[in-house]
Amino acid sequence: MPDQKRTKIVATLGPAIKTKEIMKNMILKGVNVFRINFSHSDYDSVKKSISMIRELNEELNVNVAILADLQGPKLRVGIMKEGVELQTGDLVSFCTGEKFEGTQKRAYMNYDNFPNDVKKGEQLLVDDGKLIFEILKTNGVDEVKTKVIQGGSFKSNKGVNLPNTKLSLPALTRKDKKDAIFAIEQDVDWIALSFVRYAKDLKELQKLISDNSDYKIPIIAKIEKPEGVANIKKIVKYCDGIMVARGDLGVEVPAEEVPLIQKQLVLIAKEARIPVIIATQMMETMIDSLTPTRAEVNDVANSVMDGADAVMLSGETSVGKYPVEVIQKMAAILKKVEGSSLITVPEEPPTIKTERYMTKYICYHAAIMANEIDAKAICTLTNSGYTAFQISAWRPSAPILVFTSNKRILSRLSLLWGVNSFYYNNNVSTDETVEDVNRIAIDKGYTKQGDFLINLAAMPMKSKGMVNTLRLSKI
Repeated sequence: MPDQKRTKIVATLGPAIKTKEIMKNMILKGVNVFRINFSHSDYDSVKKSISMIRELNEELNVNVAILADLQGPKLRVGIMKEGVELQTGDLVSFCTGEKFEGTQKRAYMNYDNFPNDVKKGEQLLVDDGKLIFEILKTNGVDEVKTKVIQGGSFKSNKGVNLPNTKLSLPALTRKDKKDAIFAIEQDVDWIALSFVRYAKDLKELQKLISDNSDYKIPIIAKIEKPEGVANIKKIVKYCDGIMVARGDLGVEVPAEEVPLIQKQLVLIAKEARIPVIIATQMMETMIDSLTPTRAEVNDVANSVMDGADAVMLSGETSVGKYPVEVIQKMAAILKKVEGSSLITVPEEPPTIKTERYMTKYICYHAAIMANEIDAKAICTLTNSGYTAFQISAWRPSAPILVFTSNKRILSRLSLLWGVNSFYYNNNVSTDETVEDVNRIAIDKGYTKQGDFLINLAAMPMKSKGMVNTLRLSKI
């Protein structure tokens, strides 16, 4: 069987990935998904990167996915004068309206409704919590007066968090809508929405996709605010995956709460049978060093142990000195850990008899059977990718080989744990199809003479309906 990891790696594009050769080496070392961060991207460079990814998919015969990550309603301060240092007790006003260069006394805020949303006594955090302010007074129009609780260097364009404030910001900003339409035009595989707080946030993006695309592009809800955590059970019903975005989350809630929140979110995602990505500061030391810390290795390993489908690298690959080496190191950690018997996932069989009940039940038993008989692969044919999502969520010991004639979903499936996708478009009988896919499994090195394989299919084959058949094959 090919020496493949099951947990997928998401790598963020950026200036460090400046050549096709670097991108190629990253794919060969284990990248499954490239992330476009629309907080720091221009359209021309994005088009160039997407073109290189698709060329490499053809050249290497792989299906690396493209994830478009929308910025969301991110609050930021404006340009600051060089060398502004704040001390505890300093008074600083945050002002909206026309942009200006900030000083020791005044700073520009990019959110017009900010003075109307905040209240006296609430906290304002800048630069991931490095600077902390207490709100003293607001005029409700264009100025908020604050006192410095924790000082330091006050730098330009830093992010702002308001952990105690109920914001009236829309989840999908004007910039997000423009970026989303651009991403749709580029036929990206996934779209991530930042700062999801409520299920309704996702509905707006769903409508934007349906209005501008012939295909249903799956949505990842980024959970990075307390409201998102509180409403997670409703949110998972309206998205196709979630991301535990620990950067802003660790500022919005006390940092010591994040580990348990991570475990809670992963568990809920697994119960919902949707993929979950763990993100932020996973291997941050490797931005400048060839060696991760022991704590970082443990963090990556524990994310896998929790049940993550994918782990994501941000600055490590976008601006780091060693984008290829960090992928190699992360892949080694994943392969070492993911086969552990200590990893558990919810194993309750599906009970709610929806129209998909039959398919869910067959996928559940396919995973159970694969483990019990030591099957070397689960082969499934799909037109929508639904069975791949279901089988992956059960975490079988056997590789999941997904065959489809729908080229749009080939790369999409690369985010799912344990899934390997292949293009297959032979319009033949069920028996011939099973023989075909089993032969491909042999040719790809997944199985050999005497091995068991599990085959899932929809009968009759030509209808391309929901999976309704489980077949056990012996090579």
